[in-house]
Amino acid sequence: MGSAASLPPQATQVSFSKADFEELLHVVDTSQKNVKEALGKAGIALGEAPKQQPAPSAASIGLEQEAWRSGKLSVTVLGATGDLAKKETFPALLDLFAHDYLQHEAVIVGFARKSMTTEDFRAYLSEALAKSHVCQDMPEVRDSIPAFLKKVHYCAGAYDSVEAMTELDKLLTVEEERFHLDDNDAPKKQSFRIFYFAIPPFVFQGAAKAIKEVAMAKDGSTRLIIEKPFGHDLTSAQELQEGLSALFKEEEIYRMDHFLGYEICQNILSVRFGNQFLEPLMNNKHVAAVRVTLKEDFGTEGRGGYFTKYGIIRDVIQNHLLQMLCLVAMERPGDMDWEADVRDRKVELLKAMEPFDPSSVVLGQYVGAKGKPGYLEDDSITEADRDMAKKCPTFCQMVVRINNERWQGVNFIVRAGKAIDECKCEIRVQFKEAEGCGKLFGEQYPARNELVLRVSPGEAIYMKMSVKSPGLSKQLMQSEMDLSYSVRYPGIYCPSAYTRLILAGIRGQSESFVRDDELMRSWELFTPFLEKIADWQPKPYPYGSRGPAVADEALELYGYQKPEGYCWRPPHQPPALTRLMTR
Repeated sequence: MGSAASLPPQATQVSFSKADFEELLHVVDTSQKNVKEALGKAGIALGEAPKQQPAPSAASIGLEQEAWRSGKLSVTVLGATGDLAKKETFPALLDLFAHDYLQHEAVIVGFARKSMTTEDFRAYLSEALAKSHVCQDMPEVRDSIPAFLKKVHYCAGAYDSVEAMTELDKLLTVEEERFHLDDNDAPKKQSFRIFYFAIPPFVFQGAAKAIKEVAMAKDGSTRLIIEKPFGHDLTSAQELQEGLSALFKEEEIYRMDHFLGYEICQNILSVRFGNQFLEPLMNNKHVAAVRVTLKEDFGTEGRGGYFTKYGIIRDVIQNHLLQMLCLVAMERPGDMDWEADVRDRKVELLKAMEPFDPSSVVLGQYVGAKGKPGYLEDDSITEADRDMAKKCPTFCQMVVRINNERWQGVNFIVRAGKAIDECKCEIRVQFKEAEGCGKLFGEQYPARNELVLRVSPGEAIYMKMSVKSPGLSKQLMQSEMDLSYSVRYPGIYCPSAYTRLILAGIRGQSESFVRDDELMRSWELFTPFLEKIADWQPKPYPYGSRGPAVADEALELYGYQKPEGYCWRPPHQPPALTRLMTR
């Protein structure tokens, strides 16, 4: 193995426990002092979590060459006092600011109906930011709060008020120029105005109209970043789109589905098309079934009033899970125009989908169990909505079929549920049985391989495979080739979905946003389907269960074979000696 003092540089990624250290002392012929010194030189801290690695510089990811970087950038958050802005939008902007991805001359404005001063808003925001996930995880971001807040301003008014937007425009103009007073080229620089809509859809049109009238960038570009939901059905989505498109060009509208910003979702196309061993297998000749799953171990918890009007299908399947399915099933984008081609290929796939078959659907609604309340016990559901709530699904399993050469005959099983036994979001591509094994394995037959793309908890990509049991046995067992981010990339800077997508919107990178024709096609598929099942009575399932039992029973009907006696667990640190010898 060599002396402890000559540990390979890769070993610095390991976080050692006390048990690991004791084992190392037992097998390495050296003193405890020498081992500690050697580990210290290698940067290993006993019992400590991996240190946060520095984020890449703005220059290293190509920001410095982009026009907005040297221009007059402003980001206005509409709905600035709402829950989404507090928990996601402003922490994302702080993250970008702390890592110098936003130039420090950028202007940040909160806009909402609530009357308050800029100082009041800064105080409100300071408390919220300190509790945010980015500040808990990254001390350097937390330390940037005071400097960030100096860039933040507040403007109050109705979202559709031209007068309020005029005041906002005046504020933006003054602040855009103030940071460039010492720059002789300031008058020549372009303005880049970003308006982030963290507001309900029914005020999108009014806000967009007021911005168009009085708050557009005078000498540059204006973009809208819009949060879902993008309509309730095809008619409402068309009305929303017609209203926005009458005011803004499609290239100025960025419809955000934050799932497209998750690290694993960003990685799907790289995994599929960047690995020669995998892409030739991604078709109906080799794939038995595909599962796309989102499970939450909590209920609506005060959001029942909102949820009743949408249900689980509109809330997460028509958007989030459909986007994940598109990424794992679409054809390879071309090389000429990557951004346009990614969205073109998604639209092609959506057009190849067959109308959804209600006979393959399982709907459920959780009921109280283990001291947890049922869905209908949510206090936010009004009496007027009680009958609607009784038919509101909190669980759905459905099958998507794609009528093209690659996927004809393969079932894509989509499942989502609240108050389930665990929190999990993942894609599973299950391959068909290995062929031509003959008597190689005796009476045993290899279990099916699976490619698993785990979004949460803990990002991971792993391949389930059959191997010989260790030792003298020749019995087959299931194991995996595993890329768990927490182990392979400890301490790596991995921005939140909102951080990633807001930066992409500022940069004008559109491939991770939803295009108009993509949105319309999704509603063309879902609207008639939702109408057919609107009066169905969901099957009750206990809070904390797997959902309706019939959903699991149906899996095999659609080609998915549930593995017996195998459960993937996130890898822990292996014994110290093994880790050092194998790295």
